[in-house]
Amino acid sequence: MSGSNDAQADGHGRIYQSSGDQHIIEHHHHGPSWSGPDSVRHPAVGRAPVVLRDRAAEMDRLRAAVEPGVGNRVYVLHGLGGCGKTAVAYTLFRHATDHAGRIGLWVNASDPASLRAGMLAVAADRGASDAELSGARSGLRPAADLVWHYLDRSDEPWLLVLDNADTPAILRDGGWLRTSPAGTVVVTTRQAAVRWWPGAELLQFGVLPREDAARVLQDLAPHAGGIEDAAEVADRLGHLPLALTLAGGFLSHQVLDPWTLADYRRSLDGSPGLHPIELIDRGAEADSDSRHLLSRTWQLSLDGLATQGLPEATALLRLLSCWAGDPLPLQVLANAEIDPGLHPSRVESALRGLLDHSLIELVPGEVRGLRTHGILLDSVAQTTPRDQRDQLITAAARLLRAVLPEVPERGAQDPVVRQLVPHVMALLRRAVGWGASRAVVEAAADCALQMVIAVHRSGDYASALALANEALEISTSFLGDDDVFAFRFRRRIGSSLFRLGKFAESEAVVRRTLEAFERMLGPDSPDALESCLQLVGPLSNLGRVEESISLARRAVRGREGSLGRLHPLTLVARRMFVELAATQGAAALPERDEIAATGPDLIADCHSAIGEEHPITLTAEHNYAFVLVGLGNPSEALPYIRKVIAGYGKIYSQDYPMLLGARSLLSQALDALGQHADAIEQAEIVVEGRVRVLGPTHPWTQAAEELLTQLRNQRDSS
Repeated sequence: MSGSNDAQADGHGRIYQSSGDQHIIEHHHHGPSWSGPDSVRHPAVGRAPVVLRDRAAEMDRLRAAVEPGVGNRVYVLHGLGGCGKTAVAYTLFRHATDHAGRIGLWVNASDPASLRAGMLAVAADRGASDAELSGARSGLRPAADLVWHYLDRSDEPWLLVLDNADTPAILRDGGWLRTSPAGTVVVTTRQAAVRWWPGAELLQFGVLPREDAARVLQDLAPHAGGIEDAAEVADRLGHLPLALTLAGGFLSHQVLDPWTLADYRRSLDGSPGLHPIELIDRGAEADSDSRHLLSRTWQLSLDGLATQGLPEATALLRLLSCWAGDPLPLQVLANAEIDPGLHPSRVESALRGLLDHSLIELVPGEVRGLRTHGILLDSVAQTTPRDQRDQLITAAARLLRAVLPEVPERGAQDPVVRQLVPHVMALLRRAVGWGASRAVVEAAADCALQMVIAVHRSGDYASALALANEALEISTSFLGDDDVFAFRFRRRIGSSLFRLGKFAESEAVVRRTLEAFERMLGPDSPDALESCLQLVGPLSNLGRVEESISLARRAVRGREGSLGRLHPLTLVARRMFVELAATQGAAALPERDEIAATGPDLIADCHSAIGEEHPITLTAEHNYAFVLVGLGNPSEALPYIRKVIAGYGKIYSQDYPMLLGARSLLSQALDALGQHADAIEQAEIVVEGRVRVLGPTHPWTQAAEELLTQLRNQRDSS
């Protein structure tokens, strides 16, 4: 021996060196240094679909792709997590192996390790030797080349499914995604960006139609209820396949006290101590991974975006969770900012990231918008940290207020504003549900109030009434029944009731708000004076003209004292006051002429303060013309009426109530001037419009019909 101790070891071998004698016993138990899937011949899915509902066109296209002789194709099934992409791939896999004479190969492509192990298992299945596989695992030969070498030379046609490939970069960077004449590749992914899938055919998947969604529930839980109950639960779940599968799984596994679909729906709508998302997740199988849980599946996409350098996507999605799943106008997100978390300069990239991962979708149309699934929003909202919620609601309210008009004008509203209705109500509901601070809930309630006013002034009084009632119910559950916002919503309810012809109900509701504001804020507060004016219409239509005059005069004096004679709100009060000179019962009052005499000064002040074409000016002229006709001066009223109709025609639709009111006044003036045919023509327009807008039983419709009948009788008797 030379006495030197030079040696080397390879792999798992060891060298023991000593200058003396040693006796060494070793027991080696070497397993493989890699772990692969147990099988690539069977789909690794959670709960397989009982029956694949809908998707008929997509399945026809995919079945054609596994017909004999078809190859060199890649199909990418993309869409929101939970929309059933894997279920489609599973159904195709079963068809290919059972009916199309193909072998099926299924690989989990959710992460690099799973993809690599699965694809090498595919190579082994297609004939790769242990030595070749060992070389690929150790990096001595390109792994992807080995896999595709054996796929290309397969003696049987195949279908390869790469499931959950939500990070396409790992397919691209490793060269794993290719085509082969021997088979067809199907990829399921949330990643919708076309740049990731050159040469592939993309098939987008979304939620199910209502009837098919209901059938999914019945497939899984056939004894839980009928098709209508199933459809109602499906609506509540947004027709999302994953949510439907979880719900059906829950219902089908109840043992001690089986639930019906109706029980499940009631629990979704409000079960104490149990969030709807938690209830839905109870339908998951034991040890389900995150992809099969609503509370976690979206986080996989957000984690991926953060890894790509887009942590702002999480902040933006949390902001979106403050609103509804209906289309949201994109301009709402202009200048969106959450500090820290989202800077306005990063909104565009965050949006692109959410789009690429199918978490949101763009909605084309007159108003460009985006849509986020409601279940996704509820899931994100549930997991939003409590210390961020006030800030998110505040930011969401600020962004809505930037788009909502500060003072909604009468007439058709901007389409953007009308699209905000569900988002405003969702914001208020989220603020209350999150238990936000009182000031934050009030900010959300203020948005809802502005929305109610805008809808009312568009002429859609029934919708305004429904919105006001909904906002009242939501807000009072947190702010209390005696809060200022509660009475503001009630006043809007009273205003809508008045326009709908329910004068007595309107008077009772608004009277209560006046008493409350006087007590809470003082008799001359803006809210108390507004309630005074809102009582004028119901009272005058109920024949209580003296009360109307008293309240209108009080509002005029109060606003003149606090705002000045020429302030727009003061001009509104003055125009309502002058109109009372011609209401039913006013002729016998000594102050009628005094009230009527304020008309010319009012019109002059409107012209100088806000301009001749302003809607307030037009309404002031309309009201004064009404007084002139009532006082027997139709010729003096006629120029005002024609100007008002022309002005209204520029800003209102032909069926807008105020324009129809001006035409009714024109009919009366023309009749008084002996122009009976023209008077009847205008009266017919009014009747037709009011029947369409207000309905045949509305008092103003009936009054218009009585006037038309009277005019026709006069014509026929002459």
